[in-house]
Amino acid sequence: MGIVNASPDSFSDGGQRATLGAQVQLARELVAAGADIVDIGGESASTGRPPVTVEEELERVVALIERVADELDVLVSVDTYKPAVARAAIGAGAKIVNDVSGLRDPGLAEVCAQTGAALVVMHTLAAPRERLQDPDLYGDIVAEVLAFLRERIAAAVSLGVEPEQLIVDPGPDFAKTPAQTIRLLADVGRMHELGRPLLMAISRKDFIGALTGRPPRERLAGTLAALAHGVEHGAHIFRLHDVSSAADFLAVRAALSGRVEADRGLALAEEIRYDRPAAG
Repeated sequence: MGIVNASPDSFSDGGQRATLGAQVQLARELVAAGADIVDIGGESASTGRPPVTVEEELERVVALIERVADELDVLVSVDTYKPAVARAAIGAGAKIVNDVSGLRDPGLAEVCAQTGAALVVMHTLAAPRERLQDPDLYGDIVAEVLAFLRERIAAAVSLGVEPEQLIVDPGPDFAKTPAQTIRLLADVGRMHELGRPLLMAISRKDFIGALTGRPPRERLAGTLAALAHGVEHGAHIFRLHDVSSAADFLAVRAALSGRVEADRGLALAEEIRYDRPAAG
């Protein structure tokens, strides 16, 4: 799942692709690099700022979703917790609603029930854009996240969502300290007890920065380590900024592990054998 942020205040790439054309081009690059899903968001999850209005969020995402859904062979996800935005995004071509609020608004489930769109149910105890960092918030964090997600799944199903429409996300960094996120992800395989596809949103996250001492755009190596861990524990979807690097990592890993057999004629193209100095 490649990330296209249409918000100017994203924690790691806000404002880098400020125009509709630049955002479509980023989606195109992500698909070319191997993304199966493009996740489009018009409001950053960064904390300490007021929520974006429905009107502004619609202005940021609807035309972009229309372009990506029409021009690229890829599933489109909308990153929103607002039912009105979800409905418009689905009308524009989105097939997945990626809700980072923990289904705080039941209307979001109703929209998915009515349209058949998939719904990502994520764990968080904080309101959107609220920072909650309490080292004593959880006893057994894995058990508590599982209980929360079971309850949210039941709530969605009671509102008409089919179980097959649901995807679960343990919510790394959302209402969790870095240490709590690490403890949760260390045992992420237990999320399979829920019986639904598992999404891991690990890209450039705070827990990686805390472990490595690096700012968001220097967290690729840490992100790839988290990706490897997630693959080993059977996660199904990975939400990533650096799709090309992740695809390279997975290709080499698959070959060396024997999961994919290298063709007998595999060879390195001469034009990429060396880095040559630029002319002039």
